[in-house]
Amino acid sequence: MKHLNLHQRCSETATILLLLFFLTACAGTQLINNTDSVAKANPLIDSALTYQNYQPNPTDRILSRAQYHNKLYGFWLGQCIANWTGLVTEMDKIGNIGEIKTGAFYTRADWGKPDQPSIWAAGIPSNLSPTIDFVLRGEGDVWGSDDDTDIEYIYQHLLYTQQTSILTGQQIQEGWLKHIKPEEENFLWVSNQKAFDLMKMGLVPPATSDPQNNPEFEMIDAQLTTEIFGLFAPARPDIALRMAHLPIQTTARENAEWISEYYVIMYSLASYVDENKSMQEKIQWMADAARKRLPNDSYSAKMYDFVKSRYQAKIPWEQTRDEVYQRYQVEQADGYNMTAQGKYCNGCFAAGINFASSIISLLYGEGNLVETIKIGALAGWDSDNPTATWGGMLGFMLGKEGVEKAFGRKFADKFNIHRTRVGFPNDGIDTFNDMAKRGVFIVDRAVQAQMGGGVDLKKDRWYIPETGLNFLPGKK
Repeated sequence: MKHLNLHQRCSETATILLLLFFLTACAGTQLINNTDSVAKANPLIDSALTYQNYQPNPTDRILSRAQYHNKLYGFWLGQCIANWTGLVTEMDKIGNIGEIKTGAFYTRADWGKPDQPSIWAAGIPSNLSPTIDFVLRGEGDVWGSDDDTDIEYIYQHLLYTQQTSILTGQQIQEGWLKHIKPEEENFLWVSNQKAFDLMKMGLVPPATSDPQNNPEFEMIDAQLTTEIFGLFAPARPDIALRMAHLPIQTTARENAEWISEYYVIMYSLASYVDENKSMQEKIQWMADAARKRLPNDSYSAKMYDFVKSRYQAKIPWEQTRDEVYQRYQVEQADGYNMTAQGKYCNGCFAAGINFASSIISLLYGEGNLVETIKIGALAGWDSDNPTATWGGMLGFMLGKEGVEKAFGRKFADKFNIHRTRVGFPNDGIDTFNDMAKRGVFIVDRAVQAQMGGGVDLKKDRWYIPETGLNFLPGKK
């Protein structure tokens, strides 16, 4: 009997051990399956990044990665709508100083009326639209890149493929030389073109914007190529400025640099501003907060203050624009001496006058995407650039569905970077969804490497340490 009991106990023990083996194996399989299911359920996982464990702090700002992906989609969509709409009126109206005279500026009454020729169109109106109106691409169509979107696309590509948050001068030089056509038409102008020429000669940023090397350092270029860095550092303008520093100094110094930094800060603050405020209140708060970057004695700061004073006085935006032209291009007030420099088209590509114009569309647009684009397109000078900047920022704040709601329609989701640049996969055809996904991955890396924060893949969120608005006025 004792022998039988021992045999039974051994059999029972073997059965239990076998059962434990299968349970352990199943548990291991379940763990693998759970990992796979997380990856499948959450496609926003960068296989090139090691996600570190992070213990959140009570003061951390929490942002949804899925919502941010939607917002980045809205950024690319809003920027394309504004860019292509602004191109209809680009350089139609620059004033009446020097050899090129373009007559009275547009007003709101000109919206929907026939487009007038630009300064280089030899009397021919825009081929994008016979009237001053929105230029849109519907479902199944493809948005084309332009200089307001293509350099930002290059910078995003470099950050992602180089697996870094801070680009070096050599990485920027190599990226420009690889993805920009060496001959015309290469869709580069003024400071961008000069910087590119210097890169081909072997110079590396920031030498490419040094005033001794680049006489175009006060032009608009960096304003339209670097705003996206603010989106790569949500709610942390201090980090955004660090990430954008060398890309900005690829083409800009002094006022042109500070103005570009202003835009970067605005983009970062779009994730910091109080969500309980109205769009108008958000825009005004963000604009005033970013103003702190502009040195008080700079013409860029005085331009902002002047436009804001006219807006607060409830002066119509057209009158404010006319006063800006009189004050800065005719009278050359506040140290803005672009007219005296005798540049082509009276400095119509300059950072300063286009910044003043952009602040008009920003403040008077009051956070309304459609109205901001309209005002920007009608305001004059290099009208596609400021318009694209605010179209992108407001598009980000609204997200994909918000942009569609603003226009009451659906849009194309494809983007052709090879319209203006070269050397990208899939013959240059990309999608806003994939572009936004790469943007999320860049933020993942910045949150960990630059902010000391964390990425929670299970809850699909970022934990961003709160530091307040930690930036000072720019310096020469």
